[in-house]
Amino acid sequence: MSKFIPIILASGLVSFIATPLMRRLAQAIDFVDRPASRKLHSNPVPMLGGVAIYVGLVAAVVMTDTRPYQEMMGVLGGATVVTLFGLWDDRFEMKPLIKLAGQTIAALILILSGVQVTIFSSQILNVGLTWFWILGICNAINFLDNMDGLAAGIAAVASGFFLVLAVVEGLGLVASLAAAMVGACVGFLYHNFNPARLFMGDAGSLLLGFVLAVLGIKLEFVGRPLDVTWMIPIIILGLPIFDTTLVVISRLRRGKPVYQGGKDHTSHRLVSVLGMDPSRSVMTLYLIAAVLGLVALMLRDATPFQARLILFILAALFVVSLVWLEARFKGPASPATDASVH
Repeated sequence: MSKFIPIILASGLVSFIATPLMRRLAQAIDFVDRPASRKLHSNPVPMLGGVAIYVGLVAAVVMTDTRPYQEMMGVLGGATVVTLFGLWDDRFEMKPLIKLAGQTIAALILILSGVQVTIFSSQILNVGLTWFWILGICNAINFLDNMDGLAAGIAAVASGFFLVLAVVEGLGLVASLAAAMVGACVGFLYHNFNPARLFMGDAGSLLLGFVLAVLGIKLEFVGRPLDVTWMIPIIILGLPIFDTTLVVISRLRRGKPVYQGGKDHTSHRLVSVLGMDPSRSVMTLYLIAAVLGLVALMLRDATPFQARLILFILAALFVVSLVWLEARFKGPASPATDASVH
């Protein structure tokens, strides 16, 4: 584990320094997120935080002798594509289908580099699941970026658990990438926690989602039953998956487009239903993400029976929480159109 600490420190330092620089640049070119009915902030907030995260992540990876090089280049290539598409959307706004096309291009780059799901004997099914997983997690983190410090903090927690599991399993590429993610997120989070001085925008949220999806794909457990280990990445990323499911179901029930923004995310419901302030809501979600990560660590050594029991309990909690939060929530999604895929 100690050899990955320099990666965390390097990415964290670069991201920490780059974030205020990006803030000044955003202010200079009027690259800001302006207040709207679906948003919590009341004053324009500079963006380009996603660029700072990208710089920190890439700088740490480039400084590390991470093999296989072809796979890492595929990861960086795909990460660059989603970041550029997100940056373009932050500045000029683009249709959701164009954003999905960009994520599909990134997924294709990743697959061509040799990074993909290998669960099925059919290559078509493996490629299809890889594409679905990448787009799903990209947009889940994009959805989750709805309160100061939320997306970056959850990504840091999830990456930390990916790092621990990768070190235990001896997965150098996964551990290096996860360490770089932890540092880049924490370095940015210093400037992004409530009240945020800079937003990551879609450039940052899509980047975080893409890298987390890659970590989930590359996390492998040699000698352990697949019917146990397949659920570990899903549990680590259970919170953004839950939030996405909740929002999609809620907006479909209310006749709202899924891509339309609104104050109907899990974080908002903790505020409106339980009376939490935004900071406490975010910290509560950090804690839930950490608990899910600990459960994922336990699953590594679980028997198939224990794994199925844990999965059943988590699925029950998932459904009960979803139904309860949807039933108690009275505020409809904002009618304002959101160009992002949330």
